Amino acid sequence: MAERLIYLDHAATTPMRAEAVEAMRPFLTEVFANPSGSHRFARRARQAVDEARESIAATIGCDLGEIVFTSGGTESDNMAVRGSAESRAGRPVCTATEHHAVLHAVERLEGGVVRVGATGEVDLDHLESVLAEAPVSSVSVMAVNNETGVIADLAAVSRIVRRRAPGAVLHTDAVQAACWIDLRTIWPHVDTLALSAHKFGGPKGVGVLAIRAGSNLAPLILGGGQERDRRSGTHNVAGIVSTAAALALTDHERVAEVARVSAIREDLFARLADIEGLRRTVPSALSVPGVAHLCITGIESEALLYLLDEEGVCASSASACASGAMEPSHVLAAMGVSADLARGSLRLSFGHTTTSAEVAEAADVIGRAVERVREATRRLGSSRN
Repeated sequence: MAERLIYLDHAATTPMRAEAVEAMRPFLTEVFANPSGSHRFARRARQAVDEARESIAATIGCDLGEIVFTSGGTESDNMAVRGSAESRAGRPVCTATEHHAVLHAVERLEGGVVRVGATGEVDLDHLESVLAEAPVSSVSVMAVNNETGVIADLAAVSRIVRRRAPGAVLHTDAVQAACWIDLRTIWPHVDTLALSAHKFGGPKGVGVLAIRAGSNLAPLILGGGQERDRRSGTHNVAGIVSTAAALALTDHERVAEVARVSAIREDLFARLADIEGLRRTVPSALSVPGVAHLCITGIESEALLYLLDEEGVCASSASACASGAMEPSHVLAAMGVSADLARGSLRLSFGHTTTSAEVAEAADVIGRAVERVREATRRLGSSRN
C-alpha cells in the first residue's frame, strides 16, 4: 500500500503529469535512435525533438531557433551567466536573492550584487548604481523567487538595463514562473530565460534556455555540436518530448489553476491566523499563488519540519539543496528578516495535485506541531531554572 502523504513541496519538485509520462514512453522503448544520426530511425527521433522545440517556443513566445535544451535550470542559469561573461566584456550582476545557480556563478566571476527590499522586490535605484560602476556582461533577475514566490517587475528592470547597460544580456531564471505566469508576457523583456521541466510536471534532468537571436553566448559544453554548437551532447529525446507535453498542459490549464490554487492558499492562511507570532513573508498581490511563505517567532524550522514529516506533511524551510541540510536563508537575510525570525521559516508550495482538503488537514497539523515545539521549549526552559 502506498504511503499517504500531503505533499506541499511543489517548489522543490512536482509529480510528473500522466500525459508527460505517456509522451516519453515510446522514446524509451521504441524510437530509441540517436537524433544526430542520418538514417530514417534517427530522423524519426530528430523530428520528435523538432516538434517539441516548436511547442516549447510557442509557449514562451520565442522563435523555435531560440530554444536550447539543457540538463535543467542550473545548467541553463550557468550557461546564461558564464556564457555571456566569456563572450563579452564586463562583469555579471544579479540580485541578492537569486537561486544559487545564478548567485554562485556571479560570485565566482566576481560580479556585482543588487539589493532587494523588505518583500524581496528589486531595489531599482541600487540596480542603476551598480550598473553605473563598471561594464556589465549580464544582469540576472528571477521572474519568481523560489523561496518566497515574490514576482519581479521585469519590465522595470528591463528599462533600466537597456538604458544603463545596453550591451548586457538580461537573464531571468523563470523556473518557478511557468506554472503561474504566462511566459509570453516575460519573454519580451529579457534576452535569456531558463526553465526546468520537473517544476511543471515534466521529468528531472531536462531544462530549457531560450536565447534571443543575437545574444551570443559562449557554450559551456563542447563536443558534437548539437543545438547549433550552443550545447553539445546527445539529446535526451524522451525527456525533451515529455517536457513539451508537460509545459503545453501547464500553459493550457494555467488560468484555472491560478484561480484554484489562490483560493487554497488564502484558505490556508486563514486557518493559520490564530498561531501566535506567525508572520506572512510576502503579500498575496506580490507573489505567485503556488507559494505560501511564513515565519513563526520562537520556532525552529528543523523541529517543526520534523513534526510535520512525522504526520505525513511534506514541506520545507527554503530551497532544496544537495545535502538536504538546514542552512540560513540568504533570501530572507537579503530581505532584512532577522535571524531569530528566519529560523522559524516555513515554505508550503502547491501544484496541480494539491487539494483543498489536504491543505485544511495540513493547517491542523501545523497548528498542533507549533504547540508541541513551544511546549517542549517551555519544558526545557523550566528544567534549566
